[in-house]
Amino acid sequence: MDNRINYHQTIQKLQEDLLVLAKLTEEAIQQAVGALVHHNEQTAKQIIEKDDVIDQLTLELEEDGLRLIALQQPMAGDLRIISMAIKMATDLERIADHAVDIAKICLRIGSQEHVKPLVDIPKMAELTIEMLRESLIAYTEKDVHRASSLAEKDDQVDRLYSEIVNELHLLMGSELVRNRQITQLILAAHFLERVADHTTNIGEGVIYMVTGKRKDLNI
Repeated sequence: MDNRINYHQTIQKLQEDLLVLAKLTEEAIQQAVGALVHHNEQTAKQIIEKDDVIDQLTLELEEDGLRLIALQQPMAGDLRIISMAIKMATDLERIADHAVDIAKICLRIGSQEHVKPLVDIPKMAELTIEMLRESLIAYTEKDVHRASSLAEKDDQVDRLYSEIVNELHLLMGSELVRNRQITQLILAAHFLERVADHTTNIGEGVIYMVTGKRKDLNI
């Protein structure tokens, strides 16, 4: 009985650690886009430095999950929960990597005046963060409907991404420095679009965890 109690407590801790990782990842994206908008190079450097903490937490979470599988040989339901935690950790770590990518763009642009006020990129970031939060609620509450609804939000992100890219392309001219900044801003939007994709991956994992069936949300 004691072993069984400890087993369930370990699974619970795995899920709690996952939520800590998700919180750090969400903050990284939020701060990276804020740094880009406000030319805050100090914050950008901090995001890059803190990425090691996220990487370490991801590694520990994955190791704990694999240890559970190896030592406890969980049955189908628990196995999907543990496997999902490991997969989510990977997606969250990659989202955090994109926060670092955006922070590096902030440093490349530096104090150079933006070619246009950054309105849509923060809006895109808000959508992706909302998606991330929804995916976590879907995970903790085992809510298949909430997980499935991420597909619609992903479509919104994709449309906004296309609008940003088209608008920035129209601003291209003959000035090299200006064009370099435009390219960097397009990259920032691309990284946010990838964040949304990783979040739908989490949604797909939630659906599989609960139902045992796979559903593609990136159609």
